[in-house]
Amino acid sequence: MRFAVFQKNDVAGLAVAGADNVFRGFLSHEPGYPGALETLLPSGQAELARAAEQLAAGPVIALADVTLLPPLPQPGKIICVGLNYVDHSLESGFAVPAYPTIFARFASSLIGAGAPIIRPRVSNELDYEGEIVAIIGKAGRHVAEADALSHVIGYSLFNDASVRDYQKKSPQWTVGKNFDDTGAFGPYFVTADELPPGARGLRLQTRLNGVMVQDASTDDMVFSVAELISILSVAVTLAPGDIIVTGTPSGVGMARKPPLYMKPGDICEVEVEGLGILRNPIADENGPHGA
Repeated sequence: MRFAVFQKNDVAGLAVAGADNVFRGFLSHEPGYPGALETLLPSGQAELARAAEQLAAGPVIALADVTLLPPLPQPGKIICVGLNYVDHSLESGFAVPAYPTIFARFASSLIGAGAPIIRPRVSNELDYEGEIVAIIGKAGRHVAEADALSHVIGYSLFNDASVRDYQKKSPQWTVGKNFDDTGAFGPYFVTADELPPGARGLRLQTRLNGVMVQDASTDDMVFSVAELISILSVAVTLAPGDIIVTGTPSGVGMARKPPLYMKPGDICEVEVEGLGILRNPIADENGPHGA
């Protein structure tokens, strides 16, 4: 099942893709609306299937004519993983980690597909990072790796756009990873049964203005989705609606010579087979620009 969370005339809606890949659904004030996606997740695949059947009876939703929102606009936790591909660790000047490099994002940084990623006025070093998101559907603490994937209800895409000079101001990356309107998330929520277990063996590509800048397999992750869930759950209780942004492969702009940073007018696309294409334009924050 593939769901799209959207907004039309300031009213939220939910749609599902049919076998013909046409989306149908309802706005939140219409009788057929099954509820917000985040309210459906705790009840699992059966509830999502019921919601999909209900939405499929709705009118066609032309996604080009609505505003796509992040699949979960307010996740409980946004847990991001750095240096989770061997080549990216090396190009960034770090040893391959023996334990995941974890940082957090805030919901205030999230935008949907099609919305502009904003280059802040204080920096010219806005970088792209194409990633896969694992979405938690079942709560758990001290989750065994063998059981971890049963806690994943779906997947999506992410562009972890990073303001590199602010990321490097401190040993903690938080500020550089949390400028407003830099975390593109979407375009769809795809249930886990649509993909290989743990989203393994999928090709992840990032394109900037149509030019391939990242191209890797999810098999190249240092820590798999199952390993990440097991390791994280040692410390925190994972809850339905939490998301894990699983890391980016090599090819980031910071590591290129000369560096390749995103600028206004650019188009950045993240694509993974089965998950669609997350496409966002780049725009400047209003006001005088420059570091």
